[in-house]
Amino acid sequence: MHKVSIIIPTKNSGKTIRKCLKSVRDQSYPNIEIVVVDNFSLDHTLKIAQKYADYVFSAAPERSAQRNYGVHKCTGEYVMIVDSDMYLSLNVIKECVEALKKDIIGIYIPEKILGNTFWTSVRNFERGFYNSTCIDTVRFLRKKDFEKIGGFDERLRVAEDWDFDRRIRILGKTTEIFAHVFHDESSFAIRKYIGKKKTYFHGLQIYQKKWNNDSDVRKQIGFFYRMIWVFIENNKWKRLCRHPILSIAMLLLRTMVGFEYLISKISMNNNCLV
Repeated sequence: MHKVSIIIPTKNSGKTIRKCLKSVRDQSYPNIEIVVVDNFSLDHTLKIAQKYADYVFSAAPERSAQRNYGVHKCTGEYVMIVDSDMYLSLNVIKECVEALKKDIIGIYIPEKILGNTFWTSVRNFERGFYNSTCIDTVRFLRKKDFEKIGGFDERLRVAEDWDFDRRIRILGKTTEIFAHVFHDESSFAIRKYIGKKKTYFHGLQIYQKKWNNDSDVRKQIGFFYRMIWVFIENNKWKRLCRHPILSIAMLLLRTMVGFEYLISKISMNNNCLV
């Protein structure tokens, strides 16, 4: 039976890490090791991790380096990248192992957003359109393939998951399983969300330059795909019709993010001219 190493980067993740680790320990697939790589947390993250994980390491400066370090240290044939605020449904790993056949290089895992507010419902509705698209990223693969592409690009602080996914897809085919992971966004607030996205914009330019602004980059960052096509391709427009209120709210949220991106882009261009 293949051993699966679950790589979890953490930093001050005390609010979510216990539930995350328990969801891994409760998996229906038995041969699992948990590798937590902590970025010198100041809360009780390490104490919780040491209770549930097989290995706990400390590494910096950020999540790409942590993930790479965890894969380097793990002993599994397969690896899965999990965020510390994600919880796995019961059969996620079992389905991933079964799906990773000879002609498959990596697995997409559908993601659901958790939260009790209207806006987290909107975020969950939005996230469902991105599964297995160029806005998503492979989370389960063979360790040898992770190493073959050199892991995550530690020069990228933003869009490192898109970059990783693209380099994996060059190696071969991908597929999507049925079981979900759950992403805890219970603390979601629009102003905080928009502010976080603003910090990403400069990093996106670095990613854009690395891939020479090719067709995938234009989809991931451009207006047409992010605001229109990703929501209607492959008959996904039917979901919009079934949920008009969520659709309008999602459009409003995407418009606010797009507006901030445009303002930031103009500001950066003006700074370059000074």
